[in-house]
This record gives sequence, C-alpha cells and structure tokens, in this order.
Amino acid sequence: MIVRGQASRGLRAAGSACRRALSTPSFAPAGSLAWPKKPRVLILGSGWGGNKVARNLDGNKFDVRLVSPSNHFLFTSFLPATAVGTLEFRAVQEPVRTNPNLSQYYQAKATRLYPKEKKVVCTDIFKEKEFELEYDFLIIAAGCKTNTFRTPGVDEREGIEVFFLKHLYHARQIRSRMLECFERAAMPARVKPGEVPTAESAAKRQEEIDRLLSFVVVGGGPTNCEFATELKDFLTKDVARWYPDLVDRVKVTIVEAGPKILGMFSEHLIEYYLAGLQRKEVDVRVNTLLAKVEIRTDVDTTCGGDFTVAHLKNPDGSMEVLPFGMMVWSAGLAPVKFLTENNNFEKGMMGRIKVDDYLRVPDTGGCVYAIGDCAVTPEPLPPIASSAEQQGQYLADCFNTYYYKPEFQSSSDENLPLPGPVPAPVGLPFPRFMYPNSAKFSYINVGGMVSMGFGDGIVDMSRADVPGFEFGDRVYKPSMRGYFAMAAWRGGYLLKQLSYRNMMLIPMYWFKSIIFGRDISNGY
Repeated sequence: MIVRGQASRGLRAAGSACRRALSTPSFAPAGSLAWPKKPRVLILGSGWGGNKVARNLDGNKFDVRLVSPSNHFLFTSFLPATAVGTLEFRAVQEPVRTNPNLSQYYQAKATRLYPKEKKVVCTDIFKEKEFELEYDFLIIAAGCKTNTFRTPGVDEREGIEVFFLKHLYHARQIRSRMLECFERAAMPARVKPGEVPTAESAAKRQEEIDRLLSFVVVGGGPTNCEFATELKDFLTKDVARWYPDLVDRVKVTIVEAGPKILGMFSEHLIEYYLAGLQRKEVDVRVNTLLAKVEIRTDVDTTCGGDFTVAHLKNPDGSMEVLPFGMMVWSAGLAPVKFLTENNNFEKGMMGRIKVDDYLRVPDTGGCVYAIGDCAVTPEPLPPIASSAEQQGQYLADCFNTYYYKPEFQSSSDENLPLPGPVPAPVGLPFPRFMYPNSAKFSYINVGGMVSMGFGDGIVDMSRADVPGFEFGDRVYKPSMRGYFAMAAWRGGYLLKQLSYRNMMLIPMYWFKSIIFGRDISNGY
C-alpha cells in the first residue's frame, strides 16, 4: 500500500525531473537513432513569417517556443482602417498564446546569439532582466523597423506630430493625435485675461487651424495610400457630421520621393488609383523629397503646442514649407537592433541576414534560419507580407516532413542534410497542386490588392504566377478595379483571419462604420 505522503513525494520528484528535462539541452548525441525528446524550435518574432511557421509546426513532433515583444500577431493589412476607427484594435490582432502548437511564449526581446552553444540571450520587456534559451533549431523572424533615412526632425518629433504605421500602438497614437487636432481646432483662440482679440490674432488663429488640419503622408506605397483614402472617408462621412465648420479646411497630402505611387502595380491601375485620389481631393506630390521637419519658434500658436512644418524639395529643386498637424511616415525599412548588434552571420543589403536557397544561415550547421524582412535570399524578394508568409509556410513544411527525423540531429558543426521536396508555400485561393513541389524555397507571386476606402480599390494579377487567358501571342491575366476589387480585397483578407472571432468582428465593424459612423472617442 502507498500512503498519501509517499504519493505526493513521488509526484514532486516526477515534476522536478520534467523541469530538469525542459531546462537541459535537447540535442541528441552523435550516432543515436532518435531524438531523446522533441527537438526544440525557437522562433524570434510573431509577425507574418514567425506566426506562420509557429502555427503550422507540428506540436507532436517539436517543442515550439516563441520570443517576441508583441504578444499578438498583427494583421497589418487592416492597420490603416484601424487608425481611423473603421475597425477596432481587438479585431486585427490574434494573441500568440491561442496557438495550440506552442509549448511556451516569452514576451521579451532577443539581444544576443551564440550559434556554437545554441543559445539566445533575451531581455524581458517588463523588468529588463536577461535570461538564456537553448535551441535545436532557431528561426529568426525579427522583421525590421521604419527607416527615416536620417531625415532631420523626424526621429525627434516621432510620437508627437510624426507617427509611423507599423505596429498596433502606432495606430492608437495616430487616432489619438488625429482627434486631438480636430478638438484643438474647434477651440476658441487663446487670449490673455482682459485682452481684446485683434485682426492679427484672428489671422494667426486661422493659420493655426489650417496647420492643425493639414495631414501629411510620407510614402506612396499601399499602406500610405490606403491610410490616405481611409482618412478621407473619415473626413467626408464622420468629420462632416461632428465638425461641420472644419471639414472644408482639411488637407491631405501624399509625399512620394519616387516618380509614381504604387510602383509595383500596372500603369493603368496606377492611373486609375491616382484619379481616385484626385476625386477625393488628396494632394499627391511625386518626385518630392521631405528634406526636414522643423519647429517654428518664430510663430506664436493661438491654441498652444508647437508650430510644425515640413520642408519639401520639389521636382524643380525649389523648396516649399508645408505646415502640418500630423505626419504619418511609412517609407523605408531598417534592420532591428538584434541584427545590427550581432555579427554571427553574414549581412546583405540593408544589414539583412544572408540565407541560402533553403533559408538557412550559412556557417551555422543548418540549425539557424532567417525569414521575412530581416533576411535576404539569393534572389531578393519584395518586402511584403506574402514573402514572409510563404517563407514561414515553406519552413513549417520542411520541419514537419524532414527535420524531425533522427538524421537531422546534430551535436557538431557539420551541416545537416538538405530537405526533400515540399508543396508550394501558398494557400487559398491558390491551390497548392497548381505548382510543382520543390526542395528549395520558391516564391510565388500572388498579385497585389489595394483598397481605396469604401466602394473602390484595385487588384493586379498581371505579374502573378497564375494561369492567364491566351489571345494570339499574348497572355492576359485578370485585374479588377472599383467595387469588385474592394469586394475581393475585403473577402480575401477576411478569409485569412486566424480565428472565427475576428471573422465575425470585422464585418460587424464594417457594418457599424457604414450605418453609425466611426468611433471618434478617445477613451481607450
């Protein structure tokens, strides 16, 4: 007979043994025929690439662990709509811990890498305490950060009048600042007690209102254009109702340093989108460079705050001063701190990690991989979500099909065997059987979509790797614009949601914004 005390001591001993097993290295000794336990896959990052590989790895074959300062996956395609209140924040994110294949999640930042020891040093985001994590396989999906190209004044005013549009907290900041500009513009002029307003003070007040209601978007990519059009929808449908005396004074300007917006799209679709922006009264400046952001100290604002201006270099070389109340910057990519401070791998363009055709980092024994915006492949990929997502799917297929096998164990510096063929890394509406299997990563162009607010948009499949229609010597591939393009944009991204909750919430918020308008409160 086993008494209660003996049973409890046995349970404690078993628990201690499990904890010791989890804290010890999980690689197998050379020559063994099987992993002593599930190999540990450590993933750095919860973006498009990291989230894809983490959710598709087989939890029965691998000990999947993820490190990221963000405890959610952000559906960035809906971020512009979230910034203006068309969608709510809870509907465009998916908590990391809802992943059923995940063994452990650490809300921390990776700071140092030791490939020979197979260790990563991390710092938690709360108390900044360091801890070490061991791995058998490491997947670096750390992404990138916004590149300001050292433009004077941008970094200094970031979070005040200048905002990036990459993370969820950026959308919160933009919505807060946008509403602040309208509320400040609606206030009476600031005068000293006993002072009588003059014509000069009234003129200054009007100048200040025009500055507060001037919104500048830097960059002509899809995110910037979608934000500008969402902002115009907000102005025409909601601001006109709640701020009727201010709506006619609002100005939205897109500043693009290149010769055209939406450079990856077909010319006829660019022209259509540009015409749509002009109908919405968005001022588009191409071949225009933002030289610097400056605080005018010689201007006395009538409602408090700083008088911010943008110095623009026009195509003819002339300089122009454009006052603004809010600037949204979404142009350019720069490596994150983890990449710049670690020299354990070879760097490519823009400081990104060089990888081979199998997404392996050279000289790491085939145990370290890099995907997404932090990596550069032999044939450079466009820095879009689809590239990172396909890389994550490819790695998940390789791991689930090959890397769990005993021959892929390693306790030396020798390279692991190469994987065999896996299916093409695409999903619906692109069936995988349409494309050949490949052992190497092969990017598949799935086309591009951009919304233009409610009821409009463009879909470009001219460069997509899909069958077309043959007419003589030419092959035509479908493209759409207008309402059907918007329906395709919304329907396509709705089907990509990771939970039924968001699949229900997103259409509800779309319906709410149409019937009841967007949320203009600032109490979140």
